[in-house]
Amino acid sequence: MVDVSGVTSRFSRRVIELLCTVLLACAAVGCATSPPVQEMSDARQAIAAAREAGAASLASAQLAEAEQLLDTAETYLATGSSGSYWQAHKAAISAKEVAFAALLASRNAYAAGSAGTQP
Repeated sequence: MVDVSGVTSRFSRRVIELLCTVLLACAAVGCATSPPVQEMSDARQAIAAAREAGAASLASAQLAEAEQLLDTAETYLATGSSGSYWQAHKAAISAKEVAFAALLASRNAYAAGSAGTQP
């Protein structure tokens, strides 16, 4: 009798590894080819929150940078290609991060101003 259990388990393992590789590749392609809807929304909301916190006057440079990054993301999104979706994704995430920095700078400047006026 021939023992084939080692061959079968190696074959099964190889099939599972191949399937996992294919699934990961499909997931990566899917992420790269779909529009970054959530990231764009997050960036818009972060910019709105920064504006509401007074970033237009307290952190104007950061707010302007966030708005420019969002405009860049929208430009990439308008082209409609999968490569441009990735660029839009990166720009939208950067816009959100810069908008949060503007929000924090605004809050800190407001807090410092408020603390300076107290007796």
